[in-house]
Amino acid sequence: MVQLKDTPKQKRPVDITVNERWCKKCGICAAFCPQGVFVLDDFGMPIIKYPEKCVKCMLCVVRCPELAVEVKDTDEKKGK
Repeated sequence: MVQLKDTPKQKRPVDITVNERWCKKCGICAAFCPQGVFVLDDFGMPIIKYPEKCVKCMLCVVRCPELAVEVKDTDEKKGK
């Protein structure tokens, strides 16, 4: 009998964007992100500092009152 080792799923890179025109700089995206992907600049604008940590939980997208945050697989952006 052959036992298979558990291999971690390969993470697909994501493309996270914040629409600066719609963002009201409330900080909710940064507050709800369990991985700390966002940091806020001196003016409260969310900066995507650690996109590689994103687990695509979509809390930033769901909680944003202005619908200014978008999370996509990089393959989706290319049209695949």
